[in-house]
Amino acid sequence: MKRNLLFLFAATLFVFTSCDKEDEHMHGDDETAYHIHMHSPDESDKTVGETITIKMDVEDHNGGTVHHVNVRVYNKADESEEIFNMPTEAHVHETDGLFEMEETLELNVDPDTEWVLEAKVWGHEAGKGEVTETVEFKVVN
Repeated sequence: MKRNLLFLFAATLFVFTSCDKEDEHMHGDDETAYHIHMHSPDESDKTVGETITIKMDVEDHNGGTVHHVNVRVYNKADESEEIFNMPTEAHVHETDGLFEMEETLELNVDPDTEWVLEAKVWGHEAGKGEVTETVEFKVVN
């Protein structure tokens, strides 16, 4: 009986320890090394009606999970004017440490406006390991 209780205790301890390590791997943000590699667009002027490609790689250089990503394009003078906001669900949960985005955007906006493309990545909890990259460009006639 005593031996069975000892075995049960050891098995329970093993299960709880295993779960803690798995949870740490999936949700731990203390060891993230997030980085956003912006491929396009660049900061050169764009023209009204032009279609641009938004292409970037978001990764954890430590190979951990990329939990949340948000990419948006907004008017520099009025941040509430937004013409792009992706992905629709920020919780991308890429366990291989890499999230790739390639989307197109047609610039049907007023000429002579300045725009900001803002890309963010963060961990399981809001703000944890957060990294932000921006590219500013002007749309001309």
